[in-house]
Amino acid sequence: NSSYQLSSLPLQILFYINGIYYIFYFLATLAMIVYKSEVFSYPDDFLAPDLALLFVMAILEVLRLYLGSKGNLTEEEAPLGLSLVMTVGSVILSVYFLVWQTYVLKADVILNALLLFTYGLESLLKVVAIAAFVS
Repeated sequence: NSSYQLSSLPLQILFYINGIYYIFYFLATLAMIVYKSEVFSYPDDFLAPDLALLFVMAILEVLRLYLGSKGNLTEEEAPLGLSLVMTVGSVILSVYFLVWQTYVLKADVILNALLLFTYGLESLLKVVAIAAFVS
């Protein structure tokens, strides 16, 4: 029946919160990379890839949140599913900044742990929403 609203309000709120948090995450991570390059002997070969991955992650994040939000609001599983798949890429990049970047500070650990937590919660809500749209 088309009179039922299937889109998820908690998921939409989480997309909004993630969008705001990611802006903070991006700026904080960028500032820390600049800080680390000034304070530590940051190998030149690693500075550019760390920065490039942060910008790739930002582009992925914008697309991921847009598709997820659009899919949720229009109650279409395809954009929401694509957003779910893109979350895997975001998780891998977050883990890179958590574990494998040149220097990992305590602030990096906190920022990425929070980001990974929101990705997990968001993914769970996406699966629930997709199941509602399909049924």
